[in-house]
Amino acid sequence: MKADAIIVAAGKGQRFMEGKKKQFLPLAGKPILAHTLDKFETCPLIRSVLLVVSQEDTTTCLEEIVERYHYRKISQVVPGGRERQDSVKHGMDALPRDADIVVIHDGVRPFVTREMIEESIRTAIRVQAVVFAVPVKDTIKVADLDGTVLRTLERESLWQTQTPQTFQANVFREALQKALDERFTGTDDASLVERTGLKVHLLPGSYTNIKITTPEDMALATLFLQQKEAG
Repeated sequence: MKADAIIVAAGKGQRFMEGKKKQFLPLAGKPILAHTLDKFETCPLIRSVLLVVSQEDTTTCLEEIVERYHYRKISQVVPGGRERQDSVKHGMDALPRDADIVVIHDGVRPFVTREMIEESIRTAIRVQAVVFAVPVKDTIKVADLDGTVLRTLERESLWQTQTPQTFQANVFREALQKALDERFTGTDDASLVERTGLKVHLLPGSYTNIKITTPEDMALATLFLQQKEAG
């Protein structure tokens, strides 16, 4: 069984105002992206990592991330695309053809655990496609463009998805190609597989497995690290 990871870190970080892309911002003295990569570097089930970053960041990433932290599993630093799905496509194009499993993860989701990665791989071997998710806590309402509430959704059936999202490699290749052929853009990787008719299975995620997209998320991430260090 050969499992490889695609770490997508090509975002522009437009919701941050510090003038530096969020994946390279320091979290406890270390770039957010490096915190994420640590988990895949130390996971024995991961054979290699394809790191997808913006074209203008490839040199910076090689020097300040890959070389500085001595990552051995990063096989390629791949230039990303205009949208996230394009970046995933670039990563899939570089994926070894003999890969059995592909694990796709957000570069700015640093609190993934090695246990989560391993569980997703073992489960995907059996059921083809898996995602981590947590139950929605708040009430979700559907509204029209002028802000009028149309209906309230049943919270008991709603889940907030996370990454990693893990697939049998041939299954995801076919789903991605179908989406490209039909000019469909999904809100996550699993949605591409869902529309092929295949079932996607949920694994219990963690509320600490946050995606850092705002300054408030950064503050929360700092708190999580402080709590971890304090035991």
